Amino acid sequence: MKRMQRIGAGGAYLALLVMLAACGSETSGEFTTEDGENAEYTVDKATGETSMTIKGKDGTATLRSGADVPVSLPDGFSLFPGSTVVSNTVVNQPDGQGTMVAFEAPAPADTVIAHYREQAEAAGFDIQIEMNTNGTAMVGGERKADSASFSITATAGDESGTAGQIIIGTRLRG
Repeated sequence: MKRMQRIGAGGAYLALLVMLAACGSETSGEFTTEDGENAEYTVDKATGETSMTIKGKDGTATLRSGADVPVSLPDGFSLFPGSTVVSNTVVNQPDGQGTMVAFEAPAPADTVIAHYREQAEAAGFDIQIEMNTNGTAMVGGERKADSASFSITATAGDESGTAGQIIIGTRLRG
């Protein structure tokens, strides 16, 4: 649970950094987190890529986010065929990695969800939640063997396809 809280905190810091970049504010800086950890960030104005490093008592965590950040999904997962990456965020922590990919897929939402559900089940994940409401479908679960978790959300768009987001959190073995 602490791992996912840290990933969530990274997301909050990322949102702050994205707002700073959009406002034309500084492209790099330092700050202290609520937990007293030292953090540094940089925003590349040319590409929009944001990176951050947080050093704390548990080790160093890094975050990298942007449309051109290479996508490296865990074994067993691949992007839906023909997808376009809108943004990719990777958080590396001493105890694991979190990946969040926002994408657009040239298929209906239920087809996109089926693709990832099949991959998750083949990779040993138990499906724990599934819902479909107002044009948005979601499926998520956990792999008990290593406490990895995933969720995929797909929202039907116009005739051009589906907007989606996949989040996968993995733990390092040790």
